[in-house]
Amino acid sequence: MATQQVADRRDIDFVLFDQFDAESLTQHAMYTDFNRKTFEMVINEARKFALKEILPTYALGDREGVRFDQGRVTPPACFRRPFTLFHEGEWLALSEAPEVGGQGLPCIISHAAGEYLIGTNFAFSSYAMLGHGTGKMIELYGTERQKQLFLTKLYSGAWAGTMLLTESEAGSDVGALTTSARRSHDGTWLLSGSKIFITSGDHDFTKNIIHPVLARIEGAPPGSKGISIFLVPKIWVNEDGSLGEANDIVCTGIEEKMGLHGSATCSMSIGSKGSCRGLLLGEENKGMRIMFTMMNEARLGVGIQAFSHASAAYLYALDYARSRKQGRAIENALDPTAPSVAIIDHPDIRRMLLEMKCCVDGMRSFAYYIALLMDLHRIGDSAEDRELTDDLVGLLTPILKTYNSIRGYEVCIKAIQVYGGAGYIRDYPVEQIARDCKIASIYEGTDGIQAMDLLARKLGMKKGRVFMELLNRINQTIEKASLYPATRPFTDTLSLMVNRLGECAMTLGTALLSGQLRTSFAHSVPFLEITGDAIIAWMLLWRATTAAEKIEAGAKAKELPFLEGQLKGAEFFFTNLLPVTFGKMDALMALGDAAVTIDEKGFGG
Repeated sequence: MATQQVADRRDIDFVLFDQFDAESLTQHAMYTDFNRKTFEMVINEARKFALKEILPTYALGDREGVRFDQGRVTPPACFRRPFTLFHEGEWLALSEAPEVGGQGLPCIISHAAGEYLIGTNFAFSSYAMLGHGTGKMIELYGTERQKQLFLTKLYSGAWAGTMLLTESEAGSDVGALTTSARRSHDGTWLLSGSKIFITSGDHDFTKNIIHPVLARIEGAPPGSKGISIFLVPKIWVNEDGSLGEANDIVCTGIEEKMGLHGSATCSMSIGSKGSCRGLLLGEENKGMRIMFTMMNEARLGVGIQAFSHASAAYLYALDYARSRKQGRAIENALDPTAPSVAIIDHPDIRRMLLEMKCCVDGMRSFAYYIALLMDLHRIGDSAEDRELTDDLVGLLTPILKTYNSIRGYEVCIKAIQVYGGAGYIRDYPVEQIARDCKIASIYEGTDGIQAMDLLARKLGMKKGRVFMELLNRINQTIEKASLYPATRPFTDTLSLMVNRLGECAMTLGTALLSGQLRTSFAHSVPFLEITGDAIIAWMLLWRATTAAEKIEAGAKAKELPFLEGQLKGAEFFFTNLLPVTFGKMDALMALGDAAVTIDEKGFGG
């Protein structure tokens, strides 16, 4: 078992309190009830609970899987106890206001706790976590009566939530959905249709499940402009808050997936008996705007999910490399009498581990930075400050979701490689972690959809000023890094990358405006990856600068290996990985159009 399981506790503290100074948040009125000791206690308790109660269900839940029989969905039995404890521990709404059932913690602390609560077993945590997104939509757009009926139940975890978007002919193209709604005589709405790929669409962990359902009111405009959203309880909720009769929404089957075998992915039938009742959430035909509140939260959650898989896979691989003895030191390769060494002594294993460490460290800082922006949005002194931080979160969300999904899966695959043959069998955890991680690049919008969002919408926000603000913030870190001999060698490389990134954005923007739509979008995912590499380089330089500052200030001897590890991680990323990124930039700037000009028959088959 790994010494550090799922997440590196020392690194979490470094990011929170050294890199991002999370303790300074307590100087603001919203967080004055907290201090560093409180933050550490919450994370420690999350770690303790997750490792003790959730982690043991990881392999067991995967093997047991979900059962479906005559409309009844039964999750793995081993999930039941930790689910009850999850609810009793009030882990679901850590960053929400106490008056609506939350703990009032900063988002960045909630993210840190989530590394353990999500990272130990996402198949388990998904049953609880989706209720938070449902609650957030009701908090922002619901009527006072809807808030009274649903909000506390959802935020406490007493009831669960879902997200019903996808249909068999309307996946990413949500505007093509056919689920319909018509007004009933009692002021509610009657819905009819079907949905697929619904995570945690049905289970028996809670007494009720609140389904946000996208549907088109009869006579509404076609496409996404005519979509509304409805709250459809599994069990109808009476005016006094008591539970009534079962609603006409049922699971008709579950998917057999590559991974996340303990998570119920359901097909849902809505109104097959003509009596599925729902409540309109917000205004008619404004469903997509409301749903994107939940969708953006989910996309950030997926970025954390993918990174958490990578973190766990890395730590398992690191522990295995330290304990597994195989082969002689390369200097003694020809000496049959030389003792076997731990495989971490082999240069190629060290290369893979350091590459994994760079990615995991960078992804952690990236995810926490967005959480910090969310906190700064909450406590901003002016409307302008709050708007800027919100815009930056909007710009960075598709990048975090996609980049962490791509790199996170790559880390999981490298972990299997470190294990060798052992990594490919179910006796070791990295095989399952890789299977579970792959979905992150697919759901809540595939890589291509996130890249289209970045290119078509986010780059041009406020006439490009938000993107320029991002580049400006990277340059501020470069300026600080230039003050320290240990980090100064990296500054020219990142300065060049910032300039080239701006040129790449300009190249794609110009191509779009000139009508080269297909060619531009063919390069959108590579551009997102390039942007992600630049952000990870920024985060690693920021980390290295923080470490250099602490070393120069006289860090204790026991801290030096960790701090010097930050410098080595940045060195490896800048010298070994960023040259590949510069090559990708060259390819993008050339705007090759082979992918969009090849005749369909030219693909073969």
